[in-house]
Amino acid sequence: MARKPDRADVEAALTHPEDRRDAPRRARAEIAFDEQAVLGALFGEFDANLVQLENRLGVYIGARGNKIVVEGPVDDVARARDVLKGMHQRLLTGQDLDSGAIEALIAMSGEPTLEGIISGEAKHPPIMIRTRRKTIVPRSAMQAEYMRQLAGKDMIFALGPAGTGKTYLAVAQAVSQLITGSVQRLILSRPAVEAGERLGFLPGDMKEKVDPYLRPLYDALYDCMPPEQVDRRLASGEIEIAPIAFMRGRTLADAFVILDEAQNTTREQMKMFLTRFGQGSRMVICGDPKQVDIPGGIEMSGLADAVGRLTGVEGIAVTRFSVADVVRHPIVGRIVEAYEGKDA
Repeated sequence: MARKPDRADVEAALTHPEDRRDAPRRARAEIAFDEQAVLGALFGEFDANLVQLENRLGVYIGARGNKIVVEGPVDDVARARDVLKGMHQRLLTGQDLDSGAIEALIAMSGEPTLEGIISGEAKHPPIMIRTRRKTIVPRSAMQAEYMRQLAGKDMIFALGPAGTGKTYLAVAQAVSQLITGSVQRLILSRPAVEAGERLGFLPGDMKEKVDPYLRPLYDALYDCMPPEQVDRRLASGEIEIAPIAFMRGRTLADAFVILDEAQNTTREQMKMFLTRFGQGSRMVICGDPKQVDIPGGIEMSGLADAVGRLTGVEGIAVTRFSVADVVRHPIVGRIVEAYEGKDA
């Protein structure tokens, strides 16, 4: 039977030359790829991608033509094989493959569902978000669960440190639903509060004062949609970006609503925001409970109060990210871990 032209043909022959109890079991896997056009991007410049895998997983990787041979401890060889398949699949679907994406695949390789997440299992479609500019797949097991919730829950609390993709994935899901017409509006909000600063000390009118606080939301939008579409939808009101104070008195029907930096809301602001929920709406509340900038700290945070009250309520999901889910540069995760360890 002829091989499918769009799939990697993986032939893994695992051998165990060392059976001594005091020695780790060794294995060897051979992976053959038919789509030679993507091999250069798969290997990386000067085989940098393969070297990254070798260093991270403690295996030896050799490339011969369209074949890759992986040798090392059994579990590590299996993980490397799965990561290579995931890398190959990303390239076949037109996604970028950089060191961050490879690190994410390595992090997910310890999960038994890695291949199913990337390529889809027989009974389940792959987990992904399609936008105008890119197709987004999860970079950690918790991101996979979060993306499932984004697709199926009415209200989600996403908690965790910086760099875990809480807001970015929510914006991507919102853009996807706006494009398909399942929601009519996209509303992005965050409290205009930062450490040690107040709006009154900033120059300009109200829009100029609050725009710097909302810049991360603009950045996520422009990453998911062409700039001209973002600008057109902003002008028409299909996309609205505003401080949380502007939500008072409104009912947000048929809208995908995202609140970012929610740890800096007060209890009264959070209650006001949550009760804006209308028919046909979806709502995502993102924040890091450990980075509260409002007076009174975490005890006065509306995010902590809301999660405590609403965990377990039907239709509401809570996703808790950890340092292990940080998908920015690996040093970001180490920085977060160092600060949390110091504060603990």
